[in-house]
Amino acid sequence: LRALRLEDLRIPPAYVKTFQGPPHGIQVERDKLNKYGRGLLGCTIKPKLGLSAKNYGRAVYECLRGGL
Repeated sequence: LRALRLEDLRIPPAYVKTFQGPPHGIQVERDKLNKYGRGLLGCTIKPKLGLSAKNYGRAVYECLRGGL
């Protein structure tokens, strides 16, 4: 097997009803971050990108500097 693509997924309604949703919503996240009236953006810097330690640190710094 070299490739696989999921084209359809059906979840039984009985199973969906067992999911209670996240423990808290967006308002709790905004309250924790004290960020209101704008979108929230997160990022993940992956070490496998081939960056040097210095450039990896710079990428993380820039991501964090942008705010949560």
